[in-house]
Amino acid sequence: MSAGPAFTFAFEIRADLAPTLHVGHGDGEKTEFTPITGGTVQGPLLNGTVLPGGGDWSNTRGRVCELDARYLLRADDGAVIDIVNRGYYHEEEPDAPAQHDDGLEVAATGVYYRTSPTFRTDAPAHLWLARTVFVGLAREAGPHTVAIRMYALR
Repeated sequence: MSAGPAFTFAFEIRADLAPTLHVGHGDGEKTEFTPITGGTVQGPLLNGTVLPGGGDWSNTRGRVCELDARYLLRADDGAVIDIVNRGYYHEEEPDAPAQHDDGLEVAATGVYYRTSPTFRTDAPAHLWLARTVFVGLAREAGPHTVAIRMYALR
C-alpha cells in the first residue's frame, strides 16, 4: 500500500511591500496593486533574496480577495528565478483553527491565505522548482511584510 501525498517544507519567502495602489472599482469588485520592494528567501531547499520590482494584483469580490503576484528571486548562487504566485485570502468562520509548523503559526485563526506558486528558471541547480507542485501558506509578518511558507508536494 502506498502512502498518500506528503508536503515538505522547502523555504519561506518574506516579501517587503510598498503601500497598496488603488486601481479601480468594477461591478462589485475592487482592484489594487501592491509593489514588492525586496525581501528574503530562507529554508532547507532554497536561500536568496526577493528582487525589487514585482508586485501583487488583487481583486476583491465580496469578502474574497483573489491574488496574482509576479516577482523575481535571486538564489544565493546568483541564479534568477521567476515566480508567479496565485491564491486567495478571506476570513473564514471565527472558529477555524490556527495552523502551526514546528511551533510557528503559519495560518492565523479564522483566516484562509493560501497560494499556488509556479517557478521558471534555466539554472540547472534550481530546475526542480519548475517541475514541482507547491502550496504556500501566507501570513502577515509585519506592517509591510508578507511571509509565505512554501511546501513541496512529494
